[in-house]
Amino acid sequence: MNGIDSALKPRLRRRSTFEYVAWVVCILLGLGILVSVSTNPNFKWGVVAKYFTHESILRGLMLTLFLTVASMLLGTLLGLVMAIMRASSIKPIAATAGVYITLFRGTPVLVQLIFWFNIAALYPNLTIGIPFTDISTAIDVNALMAPITAALIGLTLNEAAYMAEIIRGGFSAVGKGQLEAADSLGMSGAMKMRKVIIPQAMPSIIPATGNQVIGMFKETSLVSVLGVAELLQSAQLIYARTYETIPLLIVASLWYLVMTLVLSYPQSQLEKKYSHTSARVPRKARKVVLTAPEGIAR
Repeated sequence: MNGIDSALKPRLRRRSTFEYVAWVVCILLGLGILVSVSTNPNFKWGVVAKYFTHESILRGLMLTLFLTVASMLLGTLLGLVMAIMRASSIKPIAATAGVYITLFRGTPVLVQLIFWFNIAALYPNLTIGIPFTDISTAIDVNALMAPITAALIGLTLNEAAYMAEIIRGGFSAVGKGQLEAADSLGMSGAMKMRKVIIPQAMPSIIPATGNQVIGMFKETSLVSVLGVAELLQSAQLIYARTYETIPLLIVASLWYLVMTLVLSYPQSQLEKKYSHTSARVPRKARKVVLTAPEGIAR
């Protein structure tokens, strides 16, 4: 037993002299940067403290959070649809999803945002109605496509392309044996997706989605080019009036950093949860086998 216990104990790694030297160099370098930043009067930390909780900054922060949450929810739903279409055996449907994903992943999101903001130049008016009837509604695209609307559409459509690939990667992690077992039980495509594929794909999808949420929060800064008063644009409006550019950029950067750390915590917890779940299950037992209920011939 003593031999088994000693074998289970983790081995202690002996630290080398180079590691201690590296720690000392990193600490000294960090202290030097900290002293330089804190004592340099050009950073104007008093101005940073003054505007850190300014009303317009907090209002911009709330709008940034709204754009992040709304774009991620809508983008995830649309990405799920695109992933299902991409995995379809019907070639035209799979090709349509493939073109969508390629188009929105292959062009910069900033270009997409500007394009949607100026879409009225191509379609100033749209008519939505029922074909072969007089029931229709005219839409003034120029009035509809406000900056916040263009920002939400651009971010959502771009995010959906990335989420489609993440979800499709999760689908591909499901073993073929699971799909064959579901087919042998006579499951429909919708039931197989709901009962077999999605539950088993979630451990692969959720951690990557957490990274997308953090990326989306920082990506919302791009909508400032549309005049949307999110966090960065709020800081820009203030320093355009006060000429205190660096302190206001520091304010915006600190809020981005704080919120990124806040969003990183649940992501790390989810990753730990799923990694511990996988670690506790023996390798031979990780594959869940679907069995037919009693009374169904095999």
